[in-house]
Amino acid sequence: MSFIIRDRSSDEPLRALAYDIIVTQSTQRGVFMGWLQQWGVPQASSAPRMTWMPGHAQVARGADGSMPLMHGMASDDEMRRLYVAQGVGAEILFLQLMIRHHEGGVLMARAVSGLSRRADLVGMAKSIDETQRAEIVAMTEMLSKRGKQPYASLLE
Repeated sequence: MSFIIRDRSSDEPLRALAYDIIVTQSTQRGVFMGWLQQWGVPQASSAPRMTWMPGHAQVARGADGSMPLMHGMASDDEMRRLYVAQGVGAEILFLQLMIRHHEGGVLMARAVSGLSRRADLVGMAKSIDETQRAEIVAMTEMLSKRGKQPYASLLE
């Protein structure tokens, strides 16, 4: 989502936020993959997605009846809509989807904090919780300036 809006928007603060999200999430993914390798844990599994996450069974299944999406993930249809959206409409849709995506990240970070005793993992989860909540505030302000509100919160 961030690559799409970074390349389409002319709003510099939004483009900077999208770039920061790209860099931060890429770095976090690299850390996570490194930990899995270090711990001898496979990076892929045949188990259903997100079974470790409390409440995952309540997440809606994909439109085709596929496995539930991770909390906050945009559906294929939402991604298609974002890909074709233009101008302020694209910015609004991006912000609404990314706020929800960050809320899903907060939920997952909090779940990890409650399940793990590893200081490095809990520390990363707490950092993700804090930074994603701060970005949610910033994105909500950007959305408000465009006269729109976020989707219903996953955090309530």
